[in-house]
Amino acid sequence: MSKENRTIARVIIDLSLDRIFDYIIPEHLMGKVFPGVQVVVPFRYSSRNGFVVSLESESSFPLNKIKPIRDIRQGHPSISPPLMKLAEWMGEYYCCSREQAVRALLPGAVRSGRQKEKTVDIFFLKISPEDAQKFIFEHGKRSRAKAAILKVLMHHHGITREQLLKESGVSSGSVINDLVEMLYVEKEKKRVLRDPFENITVIPTKARKPTEEQVTSLQKIGDVLDGKSSQHTVLLHGVTGSGKTEVYLQAIEKVVNAGKEAIVLVPEISLTPQTTERFRARFGDFVSVLHSGLGDGERYDEWMKIYDGKVKIAVGARSALFAPFRKLGLIVVDEEHESSYKQDEAPRYHARDVAVMRGYLENAAVILGSATPSLESMYNAEQGKYVLTELTKRVDDFLMPEMCVVDMRTEAIETGGAKIFSRDLAHQMYDRITKGEQTIIFLNRRGFATQMLCQECGYVAECMNCSIAYTYHKKRGCLSCHLCGTIIPAPTKCPKCSSEEIKYSGLGTEKIEAAAKKLFPTARVARMDSDTMTAKNSYEKTLNKFRSGRIDILIGTQMIAKGLHFPNVTLVGIVYADLSLHIPDFRAHERTFQLLTQVAGRAGRGEISGKVIVQTYTPFNPAIQYALNHDYKGFYEEEIDIRKALSYPPGGHLIVVYFIGLNLSDIAESAEVFAQAVVPHLHEKIMVSGPGPAPLERVKNKYRYQIIYRGTGLKNLRSALRYFVLHCRHKQGVKVYIDADAVSMT
Repeated sequence: MSKENRTIARVIIDLSLDRIFDYIIPEHLMGKVFPGVQVVVPFRYSSRNGFVVSLESESSFPLNKIKPIRDIRQGHPSISPPLMKLAEWMGEYYCCSREQAVRALLPGAVRSGRQKEKTVDIFFLKISPEDAQKFIFEHGKRSRAKAAILKVLMHHHGITREQLLKESGVSSGSVINDLVEMLYVEKEKKRVLRDPFENITVIPTKARKPTEEQVTSLQKIGDVLDGKSSQHTVLLHGVTGSGKTEVYLQAIEKVVNAGKEAIVLVPEISLTPQTTERFRARFGDFVSVLHSGLGDGERYDEWMKIYDGKVKIAVGARSALFAPFRKLGLIVVDEEHESSYKQDEAPRYHARDVAVMRGYLENAAVILGSATPSLESMYNAEQGKYVLTELTKRVDDFLMPEMCVVDMRTEAIETGGAKIFSRDLAHQMYDRITKGEQTIIFLNRRGFATQMLCQECGYVAECMNCSIAYTYHKKRGCLSCHLCGTIIPAPTKCPKCSSEEIKYSGLGTEKIEAAAKKLFPTARVARMDSDTMTAKNSYEKTLNKFRSGRIDILIGTQMIAKGLHFPNVTLVGIVYADLSLHIPDFRAHERTFQLLTQVAGRAGRGEISGKVIVQTYTPFNPAIQYALNHDYKGFYEEEIDIRKALSYPPGGHLIVVYFIGLNLSDIAESAEVFAQAVVPHLHEKIMVSGPGPAPLERVKNKYRYQIIYRGTGLKNLRSALRYFVLHCRHKQGVKVYIDADAVSMT
């Protein structure tokens, strides 16, 4: 091969080195290697898998030192060039290695290539119909089973064993095997796709006539889709029950009719079945689903359906953002404010923000929808970066629920002690049971009690690996750490003084469930939290029971707080509204406001008006007051001023650097050395907090330190931090990582 025809492939290896290596494309692979394709390359003394990043005509290394690519990984899907660009941006912005960013684009089942295809045996008539008819005529009386099989096969061009036995009335499969051995019947293996929708019947729906506000929103979205707007992102701010999903559906219909594809993201796996059902009812088999609740085989097949162009719409949680569509027209991020869109391991990306970037790279529109938009998104809309459209009324003129507050301090005085259910809430729950209506009780904390306390010596049972108290789970008779997962038997005596005066204090969903069953013995009570939703399809089964009226009271954590539509729910009780206010985090008030508003939105979504009872010890907190009045604008205006004054997002960017290890002095020393190395890259608009212990100082038996950088103009700092973390040596035993745009600092 002449020198001028040599082509160089730049490749990242499947190791977290954050380096790109040059390889020569051999002549027999010319035209087959392109950005995104998976290749096998020589690396040191062995072969490694990698992804081609780009093709170049020359290299900075001598050509005689560059090794050739060995082969293309056959049967392994390639990644589209726009997605490879997205991975490059993620690696830079979220300060992780490029290899980690690329790995995030592919589900493990696809990346490994070890997923077996599901096959079934298909049977064909091998002899001619005339010969089959002759056999039936001559041997039909003696070999009735064989004759019956042949009769069925004469009318089918390929049929499964199960179908063949059913239609022929033959009970034994050995008859089919005999005909195969006689060369009368031929058997072939056929690949079939595993179907997560198997045995699920969906009634088709048609587009509803939009309200005036929905028409306006669809017009604005249409302008973005048609390229008539200078922006590609729309913030859809719609109150709960205002018909945001119908807007999504009609926008997607426009996209699909134009020959393009769409991605719909939902924050919780519990929302996926209901959302998928609504989209399949409108678009049928054009819909695929991607989320962690699928088995590896199902996930592999769903992903490959998208890759092969067999579906037009992908619905799922965070990772569905990377669905391998090639003609992407729209990305919908429902409940865009949710913190669950943030990945908690490298790459620590936020799906909402990456969706906006993917839309930009692929010239696709993005819709961010929420009843309580994040302050970041509303700020971007106010600055003109996003198109803002609003739905201020519920569909069918249904009223927003009536919200009442119960001051639990007064309640405790008047009733001689705090109760789980206030008098008003208990009365309203009883009223709903007698009327055949349904109730949702919300508490964002699972377990029975939050603390085991010895009343003699004051001992509190704390996790031996983490700096938090154990949570008591009564049904399982254990103490559990909700950080590291450690479980120990619940002691009957104090481990310190052997006293039997043990008290379990605090509230969890398990305790609320027990109290509800005791207070309302005839009511059908169910609980939804991560302790009960453990089996496959647990979410779907429980929600289906609730939808069909077989549950009167549903108790749960945040997985029941948003997106769910049950018209017969007329009462929502929020047991401990203050819970998220006490977290040491600048977003505590925002989270409280969002959670209260979202939970309240589950009430009164049918013809019967709804009521929400908020039990709190701080009734005059601004977040609670604004939520009671459904006043997002008031909350935003008060909170944004505070954020700007303190340079917290969206008044500035936020980057947290964590130092984790077994030895406290080592991580403290590493954090101090790191902080000093970064000083030359700071300027007057960057504020630094730390280094110091993280609020949760010990998790999984490892100590944690942090440095917080916040402010504006962080681009150069981000590059420096990324370099120091990925390419500089740190003290042995100390792990250092960066959380860019952190949603929590605990």
